[in-house]
Amino acid sequence: MNNQKEDYAAEWSRRLADEDVYRIGPRPGYSPQIGQLVAMMGYARHTTLAAVRGLTIRELDVRFDEASNSIGMLLGHMAAVEAIYQVLTFDGRSFTEEEESRWGPGLQLGEEGARVHRGRSLDEYLADLEEVRGRTLRELARLGDDWLFVETPFWYDKQANNYFKWFHVIEDELSHRGQIRWLRRRLAEAGEA
Repeated sequence: MNNQKEDYAAEWSRRLADEDVYRIGPRPGYSPQIGQLVAMMGYARHTTLAAVRGLTIRELDVRFDEASNSIGMLLGHMAAVEAIYQVLTFDGRSFTEEEESRWGPGLQLGEEGARVHRGRSLDEYLADLEEVRGRTLRELARLGDDWLFVETPFWYDKQANNYFKWFHVIEDELSHRGQIRWLRRRLAEAGEA
């Protein structure tokens, strides 16, 4: 059964079934509430992929000023946010030095994020997003709904449950997807696209 769940998770990540993208509800291979979370994650990713479709390296790298993020930086950030929430919620730890080296610049953005997320193709960013989403879906497939309600210390000395943490991953992606749409419109207006 576990291999079946892993196969479905990989398939879901690749295809985002059009017939299911606008339905929030249980998903095969997941407990009921985790399936709903997976459905929301699928919709968020569906809209992100639509927002970046066809972008060139040049378009991914444009920063309108030194304080702004490029679209590539935002895609790198999305992957990094999902990666840190994986280790926080699935592994109960922080990044290792190796993970920090790989994902830290995307998490923090800034000048280091701009340096690391420059000259990369859309396929490279999508591969990172696919990699982290694949792990997320495999891990969620092995967990039950009770895991969503496990609480640990979080921001501002408050407790947060895993459900909130993964909701935050979704809302972070949607927030940055909105920025991507805005940046893409600015690229077209500036004749950059």
